[in-house]
Amino acid sequence: MPTSTAVDRVARSLNIPCHETPTGWKYFCNLMDAGLCTICGEESFGTGSDHIREKDGLWAALCWLSILAARRRPVAQVVRDHWRRFGRSYFQRSDYEALDSSKAEEMLAEVRNLLAALVNTALANSIVRSADDFSYTDPVDGATASHQGIRVLLADGSRIVCRLSGTGTEGATLRLYLEHFLPEGDCDMNSVLAPLAQSALGLLKLRERFGREQPNVTT
Repeated sequence: MPTSTAVDRVARSLNIPCHETPTGWKYFCNLMDAGLCTICGEESFGTGSDHIREKDGLWAALCWLSILAARRRPVAQVVRDHWRRFGRSYFQRSDYEALDSSKAEEMLAEVRNLLAALVNTALANSIVRSADDFSYTDPVDGATASHQGIRVLLADGSRIVCRLSGTGTEGATLRLYLEHFLPEGDCDMNSVLAPLAQSALGLLKLRERFGREQPNVTT
């Protein structure tokens, strides 16, 4: 779910089915075992195919080498060719670590209550098209997963996504994802994402709640 929507655009163009799942390899496994997908990836850049029930770095490297051998172009040129054809998703993840867990849960609960009121309002130089707390129903076994991440989707294709992760060593980690789509690929990342970042910080009230303005890690 937090992965860039670049995947969706390519899949639509090639008429290939694409599944959006919550974060977690277990969600891919059912799809692969049922023959519903043959390649999968997650927002931490783990990639694999239906030959293994886990991410496979060697396979991902070999896949890239195969692409380069077929295209006979360097990685930078392949990426720029992609941007020219499909446009570019300016995508960034920021991690706010060691937050008080109870306050972090309270923060997301309060934001959930605001989601319905956000629809059709102005945000980050655009209009909120939809806002929800992502839920997933497995198409294979019908299992459901709720509260997988808050999504604010804008009319211009931009997104703000946030979710809590308990994988840190202390407290909770807020993972904040910003994405803005443009048909060109050479703009400054920070400038493009600045309106989204400011809107997200205001929506979450990170400074008021935690005294935080800067993340621990940005990727």
